[in-house]
Amino acid sequence: MAETEAQVRFGIIGCANIARKLARAINLAPNSVLHAVGSRSIEKAKRFITINGLDHQRVKIYGSYEQVVEDPSVDAVYMPLPTSLHVHWAVVAARNGKHVLVEKPTALDVDELDRLVGACESNGVQFMDGSMWLHHPRTGKMKEMLFDSKLLGDVNYIYSTSTTSPSPEFFEHDIRVKGNLDALGALGDLGWYCLGAVLWAKNYQLPTVVTALPDVAKNSDGVIISCSASIQYKEPSAAGATTNAIIHCSFLSDTSMDLALTGSGGSLNLGDFIIPHRESSASFEFTKGAKFVDLHIGWNVKPEKVVVNCELPQEALMVKEFARLVAGIRTSGLPPDRKWPEISRKTQMLVDAVKKSVDLGCEPVYL
Repeated sequence: MAETEAQVRFGIIGCANIARKLARAINLAPNSVLHAVGSRSIEKAKRFITINGLDHQRVKIYGSYEQVVEDPSVDAVYMPLPTSLHVHWAVVAARNGKHVLVEKPTALDVDELDRLVGACESNGVQFMDGSMWLHHPRTGKMKEMLFDSKLLGDVNYIYSTSTTSPSPEFFEHDIRVKGNLDALGALGDLGWYCLGAVLWAKNYQLPTVVTALPDVAKNSDGVIISCSASIQYKEPSAAGATTNAIIHCSFLSDTSMDLALTGSGGSLNLGDFIIPHRESSASFEFTKGAKFVDLHIGWNVKPEKVVVNCELPQEALMVKEFARLVAGIRTSGLPPDRKWPEISRKTQMLVDAVKKSVDLGCEPVYL
């Protein structure tokens, strides 16, 4: 794609594997272009350019993160760095007037995130985390059914999983199992999605209490590699009404990305909520008014399969939305959209609550 003045010019700092997907997304989105890549060594940055088939003549290659955030032609930075480095480099980027798209988990705790977001706010730049599934049109369709049409009634049960079974090399070398790099482990990497899905299903209302379940597994570095949690809402508007949620995240199980919502009038289920099985379309099952037939030998209805087409990969749609907000700030003087940092902060609060409950021996943590 030829670079134009109208496009938001991205710099990537760090060449982690996830950066390959975002480099592709940046160039697929119609309003953005990859302008620069920086790593701690210029050789690694050059390899990244070559492996991903990028144009050496068009994409600037830097041997440090500083050079990317100080490049006056870079409008925004994408940060796939270890979580322990997010605050420092996001603050540096914001102070250099760069808008910040950061991988999840956003920070090691909410205090760190507040520093990060505070720097973005004080410098008038947009912040967003990399929860790509929120930008898929399927998510928009489910939200319409949940909140606009209220086809499920009042949601009172949520179940969400994100699990994967990586290679033995992962447990030896990956940053996500290193306490000094990504101390939140599976909770931060995979649980972020599960906890975010619970918040999303409750229209970002915070729960009453969070309790880690006693199935926690840690590695020799003390990093969580598998855990579950119970999240409970006691509705202030209905005496005695509750919503219960269970999340499970693990590096020890086969791949799953389940999201199940049950309400007073219907249910919604999908098994690929984070990464759809196909880029071009995604689906979910919806059931309303289900009852057992006589003798309980079957059901009176079958789940309805709802298919939603997708014009671009969800990562490109995320970049497109981020770039749209950046362009509005840059060309129209609009303020940064506070919705995205607020979503990140509430998700981080739940991550912190699960971690605190784990540290307390699975005692309940009240919010």
